[in-house]
Amino acid sequence: MVQTIEKQKLFINGDWVSTDDTYKIYNKYTGGVFAEIPKASYQLVDQAVEAAVHAHKKVPFTPEQRHKVLLRVAELLKQNLDDFADTIAQEGGKPITDAKVEVSRSVATFLMAADEAKKLVGEIIPNYNVEGRFLYTIKKPVGVVAAITPFNFPLNLVVHKVAPALAAGNPVIIKPATDTATTSIKLCKILEEAGVPKGYVQCVTGGGSTVGEQLLNDERIAHYTFTGSPGIGKHIQKTIGLRKATLELGSNSATIVHSDADVEQAAVKLAKMAFVNAGQVCISVQRIFVQKAVEEQFMKAFLQHVAELKVGDPLDPETNVGPMISEKEAIRIEEWVNEAKEAGAIVLTGGKRNGNIFDPTVLVNVKKGMKVVDEEVFAPVVSVTAYDTIEEAIDLVNDSKYGLQAGVYTKDMNLSFKIPYLLEVGGVIINDTCCFRTDQMPYGGVKESGNGKEGPAYAIQELIETVTVVVNLEG
Repeated sequence: MVQTIEKQKLFINGDWVSTDDTYKIYNKYTGGVFAEIPKASYQLVDQAVEAAVHAHKKVPFTPEQRHKVLLRVAELLKQNLDDFADTIAQEGGKPITDAKVEVSRSVATFLMAADEAKKLVGEIIPNYNVEGRFLYTIKKPVGVVAAITPFNFPLNLVVHKVAPALAAGNPVIIKPATDTATTSIKLCKILEEAGVPKGYVQCVTGGGSTVGEQLLNDERIAHYTFTGSPGIGKHIQKTIGLRKATLELGSNSATIVHSDADVEQAAVKLAKMAFVNAGQVCISVQRIFVQKAVEEQFMKAFLQHVAELKVGDPLDPETNVGPMISEKEAIRIEEWVNEAKEAGAIVLTGGKRNGNIFDPTVLVNVKKGMKVVDEEVFAPVVSVTAYDTIEEAIDLVNDSKYGLQAGVYTKDMNLSFKIPYLLEVGGVIINDTCCFRTDQMPYGGVKESGNGKEGPAYAIQELIETVTVVVNLEG
C-alpha cells in the first residue's frame, strides 16, 4: 500500500499558506518519506515579520488572555500526546517512550508559562534624595521574538521558547529545524485552536542560510532565542548587534563518580543517560571521570548495563537507542572515533555504524586534542577517564571551552556543597548525571555553552522590558 504523504503548510498571520517549493522529511529509521514541508520564500518570511510587528503594536493580548490560552494549549497537547510522540519518533528518530516523556514535559512547560503570565508586576521605587517624585516600574513585552529551534527536542525546546514569549505578550516567529519541522507545524495548529490572537504565532520553514539569515538581518525583530551550535550562536550575536539573544549552545558535559558514591547506582544511570536519544542531547553524558579506587568496580557494572541497551526501531517501546538524525552525522562520529583510535584511544564496546545507526560506544585512554574529548560529540559516544583526587577531577571537568552542566556522585555533604562553586558550569547535579533537566529550573551555561537562561520563570525575564516611570508630583 502506498502511504499518502500530507503536504504541510506554513502558518502566517493566522492563515495556512502552501508553497510550490518544498522539501521532504524522512522517517529516520525506515528511510521512507514522512512529510512534505514548504520552503518559505523571502516574501513569505517578510510577511510573517510584518504580521508579528502589526500584532505587537495593534492586537491586544492581555495577561488574562495569555493565561487562558496557554492553559488551553496544555490541555490540547495532552489530548494529542500519542500523535505528537509518534511524529517525534518518526521524523526525529527518538524512541517512542522518550518521545512521550517529551510531550508530557511540554504540557508542563505550557502550564508553568501560563502561571508566569500572571506574575508580571512592576515595583515601587523608594525615593531617597529627591522630594516630590513618585518612582515605579512597569513590565511590557520586548517585541517580536524569533525562535530558532533544534531537531533533538522538536517539541519541548520549541515550547521553551514559544510559551514564555507568549506569556510575556510577545509575538513569536518559529523557525524550526528542517529535519523535524512537522512537529512545530502541528504545534501551531494547537496554538491556533487554543485561541492565540492572529499574528502572535508564525511558523516559517526552510534553511538556516536562507530563512534563518533573513530573520537575523530583519531589525524589526527584537529578541532571538536559539538552541544550536556555538558557531551559529556566535554568528547570530555578530549579526544582530545590540539586539537581545538567548543562546543555548554546545557542551561536552561531564559526570564525576567519586569513591564514596553508590557506584552501582551511578553505573546504571550513566549507561542510560550517555546514550539517551542516541546521545543527541545538549547535556548528554560525554565525559565520565571515575576515582581510581572504584574504577574497576564501576567499569564492570557500567559496561554490563551498556550491553543491555536495545538499539533499533524508535517505534518499538523496548528500544533504548534509535537512529541518529542523519547518516551524515553518523559518518561524522564514526570518523571522530576512528581518529581517536589512531591517536591511542581504546574502544571497549561499540564503534560500529549501520547507516544512520551508531552503536553505543565507550572509549578509554582518551586525551585532550581528540575531537571526542574537546568537541561536542552529539552522538552515542562516551569516554571514561580515571582520576586520583577530587581536585584533579574538577580540573578535568573545567578543562573545556564549554560549561553547560556537570554531575557529581558523592555521599560527602561538604563536597556537594563546595563543588558547585568550583565547577565552571551553569548547573551542577549532585548524585545524578549531568543529563538531568526539569523544566522549571533555570537552564543555561557559561563559556561557549551560551548565555541566558531557559525555564519559563527565568526565560520570561529576558522577554520583557522594565520601564521606569517617574512622576513629578509638584509639576
